[in-house]
Amino acid sequence: MLQVALGLLALSLLAAVLALLLETADAYLMDYGECEIDINEGDKVLKVQGGGKLLSTLMDQGIFVPSACGGRGSCGLCKLRVLDGGGPVLPTETPYMEPEELEKGTRLSCQVKVRNDLALEIPPELFLIKEYRTRVVGLKDLTSTIKEVRLQMVEPAEIEFKPGQFIQFEVPEYEGCPEPVYRAYSIASSAETPGELKLCITKVEGGLATTYVHQYLKEGDEVTLNGPYGDFYLRDSDREMIMIATGSGLAPLMSILYQLAARGSERKVTLFFGTRAKADLFYVDEIEGLGEKLPNFRFVPVLSDSPEEEGWEGERGIVTHAVDRMYEDCSDKEGYLCGNPLMIDSAVELFKRKGLEEDRIYYDKFA
Repeated sequence: MLQVALGLLALSLLAAVLALLLETADAYLMDYGECEIDINEGDKVLKVQGGGKLLSTLMDQGIFVPSACGGRGSCGLCKLRVLDGGGPVLPTETPYMEPEELEKGTRLSCQVKVRNDLALEIPPELFLIKEYRTRVVGLKDLTSTIKEVRLQMVEPAEIEFKPGQFIQFEVPEYEGCPEPVYRAYSIASSAETPGELKLCITKVEGGLATTYVHQYLKEGDEVTLNGPYGDFYLRDSDREMIMIATGSGLAPLMSILYQLAARGSERKVTLFFGTRAKADLFYVDEIEGLGEKLPNFRFVPVLSDSPEEEGWEGERGIVTHAVDRMYEDCSDKEGYLCGNPLMIDSAVELFKRKGLEEDRIYYDKFA
């Protein structure tokens, strides 16, 4: 049995090495010349150098397609319809596609190579996305692993976004990062202050972007962003809202709370915030301050691994279990979720079991 397992591991490693060699050879040895990209039946026609990935090629032309994973093929956000010239659908794309999407030619733009002329269909709203130059005006450790980054808009001087949306942060070349990469981060600040953005960035061991932010970024540095992106934002209704966050997933929910407070909203809102221990809680004072402006707001922090000596008297355990204990029926409510994928999946199933229609469950899932 051990020999079989070792044999399978060796084959997997060999396949990975061959794929890497083929990718390298394609990048450096093949010359695809100039290619034409026809967008929306002639609305825009691009002349580009072939050989690159469609996602980065479009970005070089000022067309920004959302990609929470920075083009690594692990988030499924960078979908476009390729009407002609995209080649066969890759196995790396199919896990993110519904059968009807595949029938319509939907592809992950980070997995499509520009090897010939292409015809695309791109949603018109993507042409409204802009690139922004910003300057770091504040850095603060919120927890041992989460850093707040405050950015002043430079050019353009303001950004318009819906609270809950995210931007893409450009990480420049640095030691260990041979080329610029992009990563998606939710906006934590109020839309009422369009000249400044606030981000909450969790350190990921070995992560190119988070290592840069936590170890190299300093006040005064310039940062390039593009956006805003996403359909996670406050819906215009009077329904009761149940908000659930874990870790830096609190960021977009803070932005939504700022919006509710600015409107003087009287909606019933409960925010569940799941962390491991008291030291992992952050923005508590800000949340309580917003709660003073929201007459029907309740904040429920939930600690999953708090030692007895901390003296925690609030909710304990898994955050979705706390929601389960407090609500019998969610059929007339809205759910707003942001955090790790396991929490999102668990919360969606919980809400559905308690009668909440899936089209009223809104979320951002961190890949």
